Amino acid sequence: MSHVRRFDHVGITVADLDQAIDFFVSLGLEIEGRMSMEGEFVDTVIGIPDSRSEIATLRAPDGGAGIELSSFSRPGHQAGSPAAMSTELGIRNVAFEVHDLDAALERVAADGYGLVGGVGQYEDIWRMAYVRGPEGIIVALAQRTG
Repeated sequence: MSHVRRFDHVGITVADLDQAIDFFVSLGLEIEGRMSMEGEFVDTVIGIPDSRSEIATLRAPDGGAGIELSSFSRPGHQAGSPAAMSTELGIRNVAFEVHDLDAALERVAADGYGLVGGVGQYEDIWRMAYVRGPEGIIVALAQRTG
C-alpha cells in the first residue's frame, strides 16, 4: 500500500513574496490563500526556532498540485544561486502546461523575464521552453502540439 494519497504542492522560498506571486499570477495561477506563519507548530516542522514567515499558496485554475511561496522575516534569508542551471543539485524547475506557449513567453518577457535557452520541439507532441523567473526560479512552460 502506498503511503502517499496525492501530490499537494511544491514549496519555494523567496525574498520578495509579492514579486513571486505577481509572476505566477501573470502565468494564470490563482491565489488560494496567503497568511503569516509562526509558533511552535511551524518551528517544530521546519526545525528552526522562533521562525516567522509569510506564505502564499497558488494553484492552476483546474486545481491539482500547487505552489507554496514562503518568505521569512525570521531568520533572515540565505541566498541560493539565482543563476543555477539544470545540472545543479536540488529542485531545478517547476513545470506548467500552457494553452499558448508564445503568448505565455510574451507575457513573462513583458515583465523582464527571459528564456534560459530556447524554444524546443519534442517530436510532434510538445513545444517547451525554460524561463528564469524571479530570484532565479526556472519555470518550464510546455504546449501540447499533437
